[in-house]
This record gives sequence, structure tokens and C-alpha cells, in this order.
Amino acid sequence: MFVKKFIFYVAILLLFCGNAVATDRSSSVSGTTPQDAADIQHVMDAFHRAVAAHDGGSVSKLFLDPGSTWVTVLSDKAFAAARAKNPSTPKVHVGSYRDFASFVSKTPANLDPRHTDVRITSDGAVASVYFHFDFVIDGKVQNRGDETWQLVKTDDGWRIVAITYSSNPSAA
Repeated sequence: MFVKKFIFYVAILLLFCGNAVATDRSSSVSGTTPQDAADIQHVMDAFHRAVAAHDGGSVSKLFLDPGSTWVTVLSDKAFAAARAKNPSTPKVHVGSYRDFASFVSKTPANLDPRHTDVRITSDGAVASVYFHFDFVIDGKVQNRGDETWQLVKTDDGWRIVAITYSSNPSAA
């Protein structure tokens, strides 16, 4: 009888403690504020303007340095096509925003990164952005896919710490 009562009381205690923890968690995270969403959208807009203006320096300033990553993942179809041309092509490529900034600065082509279906989530310290992109070069979509950014809020505002995107390049 003692064991049954003990188990019953422990179960009740766990039930109340579990609710208290859940209540505490939900009340401590308020969701993305309108100001954070606007500030993060501003980072996205600054990224677009810098790319279109061939301003690699401004692209670089949007990233947390050092430590930011740039990861490209080929879609299955793109991976199969790339492997047909070069069997050593990796499906996942870890690069650097610096390489992209250099490309932006050096290419004479007209660049237009387009972002649609943007979803921003933040707790005020960290944020994620998920969206569909079309990367347009000289008026033609050269790559498309889904992209996610991870950001942190620094003393100087939001900075990108990681960009990861699926790559579905147009057929050459």
C-alpha cells in the first residue's frame, strides 16, 4: 500500500512540476517582436542592395566574423547532373561568405537575389530566417532553392552567422 501511495504522490508531483516548467518556458519566450522582424528584414534588404551594387565589402559587414559559415547543398537532381560531369563533385560544399563577397565585387554581371515566402523567427537574441530564393544573373534565373539564415543580435545589431541553401542551378 505504501508503494502505491508513493507512486501516486510522485506522479502528482511530476505533473505539477512539469506544468510549472512548461508555463515558465512559454512565459519567458514571447516570440519575434515587430522590431526584431523589421531589423532582420533590414539585414536582408541590405544584403540584396549590396549584391546588386557589387559591394562585397557591405556584404561582408553583414556577417559575424570570424566563424560564419556558407553551406551549399545540391538537390538530388543537381547532384546527379554534377556527378555525371565530374564524379568527384560533393553534394555538400562548405564555403565562406568571403568567397561570395569576392564574386559579388568582381563579376560584371547584373545580380539580383530574390527572396520570397520569408519566415522570420526570433527570441530577441538569436533568429532564423527561412525563404525561397531565385538568384538572377543578367535577367535569367541561374539558381533557385530554399535558404536559411541564422543570425545573432550583437551590440551593433543583427549579424548573419550561417547561410545554408539548397542549390538547383539552371541547366547550362
